[in-house]
Amino acid sequence: MSITERTLRTRGHDSPAGDDVEITAALERERARLLEQAGLEVDSPDHFKRPVERPFLKSERDRVTILTGGLSPRHDRFLRAAFEAMGCKTKLVPTPDKAAFQAGKEYGNNGQCSPTYFTVGALVNELKRLRDEERIATERILEDYVFVTMGACGPCRFGMYEAEYRLALRNSGFDGFRVVLFQIKGGLNQVPDGEEPGLPFNLDFFILFVNMIILGDLLNDVANQIRPYEVVPGQTDRVFEKIEQKLENQLRTTDLGQVRPGKLAHVLSKVTPVKSAQDAAKFMEQLFGERFVATARECANIIDEEIEVDFSRPKPVVKIVGEFWATLTEGDGNYRMHRFLTEHGAEPLSDGITTWVHFLLSQTRLFARDQLGMHAVGLKGIQRLKTRAKGELAYRKKDFALSLATKIVNREYERLRTALGGIAHEQVDQMELQRIGSPYYNSRGQGGESYMEVAKNIYYSANGHAHMVLSLKPFGCLPSTQSDGAQAAVISQYPDMIYLPIETSGEGDVNAHSRVQMALGEAKEKCRREFRACVAKTGFTIEEIRAFVADRPELRRALQSIPHEKGVTGRAAHFVLHVGRLMAREGQVDAPVGHEAKVGA
Repeated sequence: MSITERTLRTRGHDSPAGDDVEITAALERERARLLEQAGLEVDSPDHFKRPVERPFLKSERDRVTILTGGLSPRHDRFLRAAFEAMGCKTKLVPTPDKAAFQAGKEYGNNGQCSPTYFTVGALVNELKRLRDEERIATERILEDYVFVTMGACGPCRFGMYEAEYRLALRNSGFDGFRVVLFQIKGGLNQVPDGEEPGLPFNLDFFILFVNMIILGDLLNDVANQIRPYEVVPGQTDRVFEKIEQKLENQLRTTDLGQVRPGKLAHVLSKVTPVKSAQDAAKFMEQLFGERFVATARECANIIDEEIEVDFSRPKPVVKIVGEFWATLTEGDGNYRMHRFLTEHGAEPLSDGITTWVHFLLSQTRLFARDQLGMHAVGLKGIQRLKTRAKGELAYRKKDFALSLATKIVNREYERLRTALGGIAHEQVDQMELQRIGSPYYNSRGQGGESYMEVAKNIYYSANGHAHMVLSLKPFGCLPSTQSDGAQAAVISQYPDMIYLPIETSGEGDVNAHSRVQMALGEAKEKCRREFRACVAKTGFTIEEIRAFVADRPELRRALQSIPHEKGVTGRAAHFVLHVGRLMAREGQVDAPVGHEAKVGA
């Protein structure tokens, strides 16, 4: 077929006809002459096609080791346990460091974002370690190992990760190494007919996966809240290592196949999309059982018994927003920013994967609503009415399923949050974030965090949930660049807001830390002013408050319940108000009204 014929067909014409024949022939002759003159091929070009991946099959599960990683260390450990519970041999790729970043740049394309370099380089370095240190032949690595990662498509370089993995693996001597991609939209890589995939993405794994996500999010949140106030340095890390092992063992030894269906499960399997009574029983056990909830309660008791805190020391709350991976990782990929903030006297507050799950569910509902009625466009009469009715019914079913999924995820999050002491932050309603961000960022915009980065900045700053907002994003990240443009308008509307965007380019940690320290100084002063005002409001001096706390062990528990006051942000400010009320209740002598309290560091 000629180029002109292909062009005509793309415009809705099967072939040139009538007066077009002579014109078409003249165009073809002139095109051929120009191509020949320029020395170009006349034949149609060979378009790029995605390489056909050698699949990972269930029959290989006993032999093949799954390599995975790239999330926070706790999420990675729990994900490994979930895979092992399903009978998979699993090994973690270490948290990406600068050596991984350099390997990613060496073997990959230029102009990629830093998460690409970090995650790609970490995989390459792990394969090289297996080859060079453990003396495993390259052929055996290609046969006995696979890498599992997330994939997506959209207006950013995340959609290029799979191609980058393949390029770097080829350039580093591991051409043919299997990368099994789990698409956010589209599921797993395809396997041949009659075969089963090696990754057990069934209901059992889904249940373990949801628990893994929520438990990892909650532990990260709780640890970040406790560590800045620990009395014994390093005690938080030691205790959390103990409870992480406990939860990891719980995930690894969970056997949902032992759940026996009752009468209700059989009924549900007939009136719901659940495939079998066994699956219905597993789902009900997750919703109403105490398996992970009981273990979370045990972990909460360990935290309260073994970690002593001093909440009378003011620390500014720094909300971390930005690109998903840059806010989640705890390594060189974000300049170890969570630890840096803690070491420099702040309390970091970041989102987890559960927030991202709620965001994806919300976006899917939003786009389904936008497409409602589109299939009936151009139709008339009874056909139009039938198509609209059919589309409306399909939309209602999909919206109900997505709404139910959102409620179930949030319910499970709340159950585990309460069991783990109740101090972790609640999930923010996505509709509320859309409402807040809509004047500055269209909620239909896709890629990256979409409206969330702008909306979170407003939500946490304007509602007094954070003294400062720190935005972490890869160098040149398109969605985050769009958000930064909108943030200029946001800051002009909220002049008291402390907002700092930081680009993570892999090797700019000194400059980034310096900028954060300067903004943190302003946040600390804001926090201290608030703290002094709250101490004065109690009518006691800070010394009297601390003496009262020293005599009461329950006020030094890490997971104690502290009432939140409207208009107050810092944990220490909430704490002194709470202690002040307890002191007044116990008959302590009130300080004079307007007493100027002495505030320690």
